[in-house]
Amino acid sequence: MASSPARPPGEAQLIGIDLGGTAIKLARCDPQGTLLAEAEVPTPQPAMPGAVCVALAEAVEAIDPDHLASRVGIGLPGPCDAAGRVARISINLPLWRDVPLAAWLEAELGRRVILGNDANGALLGEAWKGAARGVDNVLLLTLGTGVGGAVLLGGQLFTGHGGAAAEPGLIGVDPDGPECRSGNRGSLEQFCSIGGLARLSPLDPMELCRRADAGDSEALAAWQAYGRWLGVGLSSLLYVLTPELVLIGGGLSGASHHFLPAVWREVEQRVLAVSREGLEIRRCALGNGAGRLGAVRLALDRLGD
Repeated sequence: MASSPARPPGEAQLIGIDLGGTAIKLARCDPQGTLLAEAEVPTPQPAMPGAVCVALAEAVEAIDPDHLASRVGIGLPGPCDAAGRVARISINLPLWRDVPLAAWLEAELGRRVILGNDANGALLGEAWKGAARGVDNVLLLTLGTGVGGAVLLGGQLFTGHGGAAAEPGLIGVDPDGPECRSGNRGSLEQFCSIGGLARLSPLDPMELCRRADAGDSEALAAWQAYGRWLGVGLSSLLYVLTPELVLIGGGLSGASHHFLPAVWREVEQRVLAVSREGLEIRRCALGNGAGRLGAVRLALDRLGD
């Protein structure tokens, strides 16, 4: 963990957490989003709710032993209730259904806690300090263990009825495709997650990207096939949302230079020009820091002073 000098007494601080299937990323910031301390710890395996709660509490105390931050925002891989108190479900974390995580952590930490979807957090971070600043209509896709998403409409985060909107990874793109843990079949997540990429190549994503960078034809073909599936799913979303900007985040976004050309080809073929007029598709600017910064913003906006 790296820390910077202490801030003046009395200045409010906040903690933002990005909870993933393999890692928990934390940041302690001031209200302007300045990073004061950061940390990353492994997510317990299996990532059962109780074990994760303990790991989160320990990580918060480690990054802020002097209790300079009284508010904690957490981004989770799945929908939360509208009040930001309960993790409704996460298909990529075992037994996560209606988990009252905010209440559990508040009792452990003596700090106020707010929950939100991790992709929503990433979009909040990008809108605050990253590639979505000043853009009112944005679709963000996170490509990693799963495929998550978030939507900004008219400058406001769209969460829908009950807070469960914007799960683009679960839309169907192939009715006869692989089964999804959501109960769907042939969902976008089955083709564009890390597991989906593994159906196209036995190489891990970093090695596949490295070989493509070196011009390996098989690696390039795998990324092109990956981009085609992503373009198919994205095309349906563009007709519904007509955003100005599509942002690509998550662990696989580092290879976006290999698959975005194929995405564009599908979009241009499948989407009428009027529905993609002025559209930009690009990688997130904040990288792995977007989710935790967005969680800071969530705590700042929803928990007050």
